[in-house]
Amino acid sequence: MNIAKTQLFYLAALSMLGFVATDMYLPAFKVLETHFSTGPESIALSLSIFLAGMASGQLLWGLASDKFGHRNTLAAGLVLFSLASLGLGFSQEVWQLLTLRFVQAIGVCAPAVIWQAMVIKRYSSSVSQQVFASIMPLVALSPAIAPQLGVFLMSHFGWSSIFIFLTVVGAALTWFTLAQPQDEAEEPKQTSIKQDIKALFSSRVYLGNVMIFAMASACFFAYLTGMPEIMTSMGYDAKDIGLSFIPQTIAFMAGGYFGKRYVTKIGDAKVLKVLLALFAVSATIMFVASHMALSTIWPVLIPFCFIAVANGALYPIVVNRALSSCKNSPATAAGLQNSLQICVSGLASALVATYASQALPTTGITAVLCTAGLLAGYFLSTSKKALTVDLVEES
Repeated sequence: MNIAKTQLFYLAALSMLGFVATDMYLPAFKVLETHFSTGPESIALSLSIFLAGMASGQLLWGLASDKFGHRNTLAAGLVLFSLASLGLGFSQEVWQLLTLRFVQAIGVCAPAVIWQAMVIKRYSSSVSQQVFASIMPLVALSPAIAPQLGVFLMSHFGWSSIFIFLTVVGAALTWFTLAQPQDEAEEPKQTSIKQDIKALFSSRVYLGNVMIFAMASACFFAYLTGMPEIMTSMGYDAKDIGLSFIPQTIAFMAGGYFGKRYVTKIGDAKVLKVLLALFAVSATIMFVASHMALSTIWPVLIPFCFIAVANGALYPIVVNRALSSCKNSPATAAGLQNSLQICVSGLASALVATYASQALPTTGITAVLCTAGLLAGYFLSTSKKALTVDLVEES
C-alpha cells in the first residue's frame, strides 16, 4: 500500500478524534454533576447536544472543504475544536458546558468528514480501499479506550484534564495539518453547491452505498441502545453489560482485518456479496432469538457478533465506493454520507428507546428492517444504470 506510516497515523487520528471526544468524559458525569451543582439530566444533555452538533455540522464542513480546500478548512475546524475544548476545561457554569460541547462537536465534524475526502483525492481507488480498511477498525477501539483514558486522567489530574488533553491533541493535529502540502483539488471549483448536491442525489452508486453504510450502522446502534435493558431484564449487572462490549469489538476488528485481506485477493464485489448474506442470515437469527423466552444473552449476542464482523468488513468497501463515485466533491459527499448515517442510526436508536419495555423484540425487528434497507441499497447501487456510471468513473 503506497502510503507512509506517518500519514496513516495522521489520518487515523483524524478519524478517531470525534469518537474520542464523545466518550472520554463519560466516566466524569458524576464529578461534573457535583462541579456544576446540577442533576444528571443536564450532564446527560451535554452528550445529546454533542451528537446533535455532529449530525448537523458534517455537511457544512464538507461543502466548505470542497469550496475552500481541504487543508485550510480542516485546520479551521481543528482550531475551533481546540478552543472549545480549552474553554470546557475551565467552564464554571452548566450553560457553558452545554454551549461549548455543541461548539466542540461542530469543530470536530471537520476532521470526521475531511479525512475521508483527503483519502479519495490523494490515492487511487484500490489504495483508498486499503486505507479505509486499515483505519476503520481502529474506530471500533475508541468506545473502549477513550473512557479508560478519561478515568486515568480524571483520577490523576481532575476532570478538566480530559478537555485539556483534547485541546493538546487538537493543537497537534492543527500543526500537522498546516504542514501538509496543498492538495491539487484545492483549485477554484467549476460547479456550484447546488450542482454538487443535485449530482449526489442523482447518483445511484453513491446513494446505494450510503444506504448500505447507514442501515448497517443503524442496526449496530439499535442493538447498543437495547442491550443494557435487555441484559438487565435477564439479571445481568453493570459489569457484565460492560464486558459484553468486548466480543463485538473484537468481531468488528476481525471483520476489518479479514475483509481487507480478501478484498485484495478476490475483489470487493465478491466480498461484499458474502458480507451482505452474512448480515442478512445473522439478523434473521437474531430476530428469531429475540422472540423467544431467553434467560441468557448469548443467543442474541452471537449472531450480533457476526453482524459486527460483516460491518467491520463492509464499511470500508461501501464508503470507498460511495466517495470514489464523487471525486469532484468528495468532502461534500463525505459530509452528506456521515450526516445521513447519523440520522438513520439515531432513528433506529430512538425506535428501540421508545419501546424500551420491549427492548428485546424491538431490537430484533429493527435488525430485520435495517437488513431490508441494506439490501435495497445494494440493489440500487448495482442496478444497470448504476453499473454503467460506475464503469465510466473507473475508466
